Amino acid sequence: MKTAAILFEENSFKKEFNNDSLDFADCDLVLGFGSRDLLADGKIFTQLRKRFPSSELVLCSSAGEIYGNEVLDNTISLTAIKFSSTQIKTCEVDIADFENSFQAGSSLIRKFSQNRLKLVLILSDGGKVNGSELANGMNSVKEEQVLIVGGLAGDGAKFEKTIVGLNRMPEQGKIIAIGFYGEKLLVSHGSLGGWESFGLERLVTKAEGNVLYEIDGRNVLDLYKIYLGKYAEELPGSALLFPLSIKIDGTDEPIVRTILSIDEKNQTMTFAGDVPTGSRVRFMKANFDRLIDAASEAALSCLQVNSFNPKLALLISCVGRKLILGSRIDEEVEAVSEIFGNTAIAGFYSYGEISPLKPFGDCILHNQTMTITCINEMN
Repeated sequence: MKTAAILFEENSFKKEFNNDSLDFADCDLVLGFGSRDLLADGKIFTQLRKRFPSSELVLCSSAGEIYGNEVLDNTISLTAIKFSSTQIKTCEVDIADFENSFQAGSSLIRKFSQNRLKLVLILSDGGKVNGSELANGMNSVKEEQVLIVGGLAGDGAKFEKTIVGLNRMPEQGKIIAIGFYGEKLLVSHGSLGGWESFGLERLVTKAEGNVLYEIDGRNVLDLYKIYLGKYAEELPGSALLFPLSIKIDGTDEPIVRTILSIDEKNQTMTFAGDVPTGSRVRFMKANFDRLIDAASEAALSCLQVNSFNPKLALLISCVGRKLILGSRIDEEVEAVSEIFGNTAIAGFYSYGEISPLKPFGDCILHNQTMTITCINEMN
């Protein structure tokens, strides 16, 4: 397995790490994470296609690009991969072709033969797709041995629209899946948040999908504004600082949900994933050091899940973490790098992360986590 990292910035290919002497004309897969404005530029797409003429070219808009140990904006971070024996298959669907995200997810996985399929990487529109239902749909048809990971595209802190594309100009509404086949493929995963819960556990008394109306019989927006205090005037942006911890019946571990938008007229809050009626919730807040420690712990959990030296670590972290950590954002990527050593690191800041809670279990949508997927091939 060979990898190379290339950074596109200021209308040209600015940086390159290619210690494996990878031939860019003979790559199997190129993953590109970048700002929406750059990815929507036809001239830039032509440059990318010319640089990687025969690869599967997968592009995804981001809320920040990870290039080695750096976190950048207004760039395209590209990772080129050539496998020695692993085979890949790519598929793309449009959410507009389905009644809901569950159907889109199940349809997407059905496009793959699951014989010898080890890993599916999902890169999805982050605005039109319900990530929780997408994960549920994929889980409904996947076989036990298949690991599904990925994330929802970002759009900086603008939250206007996100785009993804497979071998063509990225567009809204697309969901891309990359299947990895091979006996020699090694994979592992980890996902942690590091947020602190506070206040009483409360009951969701009215919700529809990812739209929350009431907690403990009280209007959720009024309740949230009480907890936010001085930050209430900065809604909806400040809500990223105070996600919800959700406990759903039948699950051992709570999951985190971040707020996408608020509706003052209807007094509701829309989250990046479902918040089921009857679930138990607690408010959460950030602790800078714990967020960074969680990134290290996510990397360590990858090594515990499957002990091998990763060739590539794909990091998908939440836009909320980036907004909170601010100038310290590089520290969480550096913390991961310290655990992995010489591993190539790439990825992006997302509107939601897809990964199992338990080793190689069913995937779920996470928010506000550092989610890591490690890949290598046996010799």
